Amino acid sequence: MGGDTTEYTVQKLAELAGVSTRTLRYYDEFGILKPARINSSGYRIYGQREVDLLQQILFYRELGLSLENIREIVTQPSFDGTRALRKHHDKLLEKRQQLDLLIANVEQTLAHKEGQIIMSDKEKFEGFKQKLIEDNEKKYGQEIREKYGDSTVDQSNKKLKGMTEEQYAAIQQIESEMFEFLLQAMEAGDPASVLAQKSADLHRQWLSFYWNSYTKEAHAGVAQMYVDDERFTAYYDKHRPGLAAFLRDAVHVYTGAK
Repeated sequence: MGGDTTEYTVQKLAELAGVSTRTLRYYDEFGILKPARINSSGYRIYGQREVDLLQQILFYRELGLSLENIREIVTQPSFDGTRALRKHHDKLLEKRQQLDLLIANVEQTLAHKEGQIIMSDKEKFEGFKQKLIEDNEKKYGQEIREKYGDSTVDQSNKKLKGMTEEQYAAIQQIESEMFEFLLQAMEAGDPASVLAQKSADLHRQWLSFYWNSYTKEAHAGVAQMYVDDERFTAYYDKHRPGLAAFLRDAVHVYTGAK
């Protein structure tokens, strides 16, 4: 594409990219996509470099990154557009594979409902696990990957994919017991109590189903994240306000974290 000298006004670029002119003006004010120049009439003019950069920004938005994160990435001197595009390509292929699996599962389910085929419980469970992975990725993927790295998350997803219904039921049972003990312990208000420490141990068992290896540091870090990230806090606090913080305190006692 090198050597392309086509230039675009805000209206033309917005039309080309399928975004609003307001979005482009906001990207300019936000410092993420400046026009190449302002012409004599005061209009923003965008060149090929800006078109390519906008494509990258829209890819990142599609992957769920915040504008603050995108600005950090694209304004770094080491930012490599071609390398970024390759990574996007890999992510899109991954997403397509996930969608293909889900589509196949939905088609099987429909055929089953319409009496064309008998779908086994195992096949239904496979589709459920895939959906669970995708939902978690959508909700928490970015934060977890940034904190613990891609390989840790991928290994956890792999363990979930390989899980039997019996193992999954066992996990649900452990989590249910953990909440039961945790709520009782919270009544007394002591995160170092026997019940609170039993809850922290059940939480370790629950995590160990998903993790390849357990460390006290990682356990303490996850518990802290439940408090730092409002979506995780909401998951625990729906049982009782303040439960995420109480679990964090119990886990910090359990792991010896300061």
